[in-house]
Amino acid sequence: MGKPYSVLVVDDHPLLRRGICQLITSDSDFTLFGEAGSGLDALSAIEESEPDIVLLDLNMKGMTGLDTLNGLRQEGVTSRIVILTVSDAKQDVIRLVRAGADGYLLKDTEPDLLLEKLKQAMQGHRVISESVEDYLYELKDATDEKDWIDNLTPRELQILQLVAQGKSNRTISEQLHISEGTVKVHVKNLLRKANAKSRTEMAVRYLSQ
Repeated sequence: MGKPYSVLVVDDHPLLRRGICQLITSDSDFTLFGEAGSGLDALSAIEESEPDIVLLDLNMKGMTGLDTLNGLRQEGVTSRIVILTVSDAKQDVIRLVRAGADGYLLKDTEPDLLLEKLKQAMQGHRVISESVEDYLYELKDATDEKDWIDNLTPRELQILQLVAQGKSNRTISEQLHISEGTVKVHVKNLLRKANAKSRTEMAVRYLSQ
């Protein structure tokens, strides 16, 4: 594997946040991008550059995980955003995945499994804890039309295929010899055309055609 995946840990519980950061740095496939104790801190941490993964707590004081997720997606952040929470409430799972989360993991997940799931998320998979997986069947009947793919430019289609393979903006820019900024613009346009909130959702819709 090439460069390690960078992770931003967002949790308002200092002790737990420290533990998660230590877990992340214990695996050579990951590097710690930073840590944030609130949604606002998370948004300002990402102003300059983006991590590969944002590991986001749901029930935070002030700005909730959902508010933070919406804020990050509105800013055009293309990081994989994985929710890490104690809540196994059905409405939370559905709401967060609809809002563009690439994963929903419970805090009682075994540490090794958590790291494994984050790697899967970086490969373009949507990662959901087994005990709440069934709730997603209710999302299955969402838009399934194929028209958006037919309306893409050749370049957009090329980038969509690479996104579906789980490749990051940086890798795509190197592979296609275009700037990372250009890739980001294309990904934003693709998300809009696909009516998708996240890269993973878009990839899943593309691959299920």
